[in-house]
Amino acid sequence: MSPLIAIDGPAGSGKSTIARAIAARLGLSHLDTGAMYRSVTLLVLEAGADPADADTAARLAKQMELSCNERVVLNGRDVTAEIRTPVVDAAVSTVAAHPGVRAELVARQRAWGASKGGGVVEGRDIGTVVFPKADLKIYLTADPQERARRRLAQLGASQAAGGDGELAAQLSRRDAFDSTRAASPLAVAPDAVVLDSTHRSVEDVVKEVLSRL
Repeated sequence: MSPLIAIDGPAGSGKSTIARAIAARLGLSHLDTGAMYRSVTLLVLEAGADPADADTAARLAKQMELSCNERVVLNGRDVTAEIRTPVVDAAVSTVAAHPGVRAELVARQRAWGASKGGGVVEGRDIGTVVFPKADLKIYLTADPQERARRRLAQLGASQAAGGDGELAAQLSRRDAFDSTRAASPLAVAPDAVVLDSTHRSVEDVVKEVLSRL
């Protein structure tokens, strides 16, 4: 049986980079649950629906065909780049807060874990809700300004109006929203190892995670 490693944390903390690196080192499968919520958000926006429309969001989540591997394929279409745009960023917390959406995606995430017999799963409620019995739980964080800098580098200057100062404010607002929502809020599991990646290299963080395992 392969280990199941849960990596949670806010946007820009380095979850995806670290999760992919850990999965590669251990020869495990990797699941980015954030890409799943972003995919539902893209569907909602493309349908012209209000992100606050819980019923529509839940219906679209249940109906979608989704594959999240190296590329994200939604209903037969590669949306890897489309789900990382500012317009999706602005709406994803609202869509992800709907209990119906979370119930559907959590069920899919657990099914993925069962089919793989382990793996590295990243998100915001993996260690607290999705896999509370994970073999190792990591809560990865970083300074808001550093998270904004990373996000700016990911987006590119052409898509990030206002620079890293505005991005830092946006990330702080998203943290507050995600941490206070009723359904599966962003939280540190009692038995999670908290790692701050602000002044640490990817290799340094990866080594610590592996040593904890």
